Amino acid sequence: MATFFPTFSTPNLLRSKSVLHYSQRLNVKCNAAPPPSLPPAVQTFWKWFCDEKIVSSKSPAKPGIVTEGLGLVAQRDIGRNEVVLEVPKKFWINPDTVSASEIGRVCDGLKPWISVALFLIKEKLREDDDYSPWRNYIDILPEHTDSTIFWSEEELSEIEGTQLLSTTLSVKEYVKNEFLQVQEQVILLNKKLFPSAITLDDFLWAFGILRSRAFSRLRGQNLVLIPMADLINHSPTITTEDYAYEIKGAGLFSRDQIFSLRTPIPVKAGQQVLIQYDLNKSNAELALDYGFIESTPDRNTYTLTLQISDSDPYFDDKLDIAEANGTKAVQYFDITLGRPLPPKMLPYLRLVALGGTDSFLLEAIFRKSVWDHLELPFSRDNEEVICQVVRSACQSALSSYPTTIEEDEKLKEGDVDRRVEIAIGIREGEKKVLGQIDEIFKEREMELDEYEYYQERRLRDLGLVGEQGDIIFWEPK
Repeated sequence: MATFFPTFSTPNLLRSKSVLHYSQRLNVKCNAAPPPSLPPAVQTFWKWFCDEKIVSSKSPAKPGIVTEGLGLVAQRDIGRNEVVLEVPKKFWINPDTVSASEIGRVCDGLKPWISVALFLIKEKLREDDDYSPWRNYIDILPEHTDSTIFWSEEELSEIEGTQLLSTTLSVKEYVKNEFLQVQEQVILLNKKLFPSAITLDDFLWAFGILRSRAFSRLRGQNLVLIPMADLINHSPTITTEDYAYEIKGAGLFSRDQIFSLRTPIPVKAGQQVLIQYDLNKSNAELALDYGFIESTPDRNTYTLTLQISDSDPYFDDKLDIAEANGTKAVQYFDITLGRPLPPKMLPYLRLVALGGTDSFLLEAIFRKSVWDHLELPFSRDNEEVICQVVRSACQSALSSYPTTIEEDEKLKEGDVDRRVEIAIGIREGEKKVLGQIDEIFKEREMELDEYEYYQERRLRDLGLVGEQGDIIFWEPK
C-alpha cells in the first residue's frame, strides 16, 4: 500500500534568497591590483571590474583564496547590513542578455535556463582572437563543483542506496534529454553561430554553473548570474536569509537597475563575507546544487512516497477525499531528522489502508467528516496495517545501503576525500531518518491496544461508555 522511492521533478536551477536595501554606488578610481596569490584569471577579472568602475581599491571586499576556493574577502571591517558590492544590470547574465546577443534569435522560445546555458558555452568556446568582455568572467568559473552531477561512477557508488543517487541520475538524464533536443533543433542547424563542437559535458557544465551560482527571487528576475557577487559563499552559522541582496533602481531619475549585496553579519578585515544560501534545503539538495553538506541534524531528510493503488476498489472515493484535503493519488512526505511527522501523513496513511469493514467511512454521508475521523486511529486493523507497511518499507530501504551507521561513523574518523565525506554524511543522515521513522511506528505498533478507535469514540459520544471504558447496556423494563 505504501512504498518508499526517490522523487524527481524538473529541477529548479535557482537559489532561494532574500532582499536588502540599496545605497549609492561608489565611483572611486581603481589603482590597486589584487594580491599576487590570486590566479591570473582572477586578477584579470578584478581589473575588468575596476576599469568599469564597479569596484576599486577602496571597495569593502574583493576576491580572495579561501577554503572553498574563491570567495569574497573583506578589505576592511564591514558592519551588519552594509553594502558589500553593487553590480549594474549591463553586467548581469540572464535571458535578456542572451536575447541581445548574437545567438538571441535562435534561442527564442527555449527554456530560460537552456538559453543562458548556450550563452555560457558559446562564450567559453570562443577563439582567443574572437574577443568578448564576458571572457573575463567565464575564465574564473570552475570547470566543475563537488555537486553529485559531476561525480564519477566510482564516487557515485559511495551513495549507493540513497535517494540522492536516484535524484542525481534522474537530473543527469534530464539534462541529457534537453541537450539532445537543443542539439538537434538549434546547435546543429546554426553551425556559424556554434562553430565549435558542443558536447553533453559542456551542457552539463553550464547546467552545474547555473544550479550553483544563479540568483533567484529577485524583482523581475528568476534566473540571473551576477559576476563577482556569485563568489559569495555559504555559512551554516548564519541563520537568516534576510538582508542579503536585492535589485534596486540606480537613482531617482534612472531606469537602470543595480544588484546590491549586503552582509547579514559584521565582518572583520581579512575575513570572508558569507551569507545563508537557503534554510529550507536538505543536505541532499545542498549536495546536488552546491557540492557540500552541513552537520546540522535538521538538514537530513527522507522522502516517503505514499500512493493510492490504481487497483484499489475504492480508488475513486479515496482520491476524491485525498484531493478535498490537499493531497493526491501519489503523495510525497519529507521527514526531517528530529522533527515530528508531517501533519497530513497519518490521516493519508489511514485513508490508503482503509478497507474491509472500515470502508463504510468512504460512503458519501461521511464525505465532509471523513478526514477528521482519520486524524485519529480509526480501527485496530487499520492502524496495524499502516505500522507494518511503513516499518517494512523502512527496513527494506535500510537494507539497500552498503554500510551501517556505525561503519559510517568509523569511516569519518579517517582521512577521507571531500566527496567521500559528503557521501558518508548523506547516507548516514538518510539512515538516521529511516531509523527515526521505524522507531515511531514501532512504538505505535506496541501501543495498538491502548488507542481509542472510532467505534469507542462513537459510543462515548452517544453516552454508551462508562467512566472505566465499559460499554453501558440497558435492559427493557
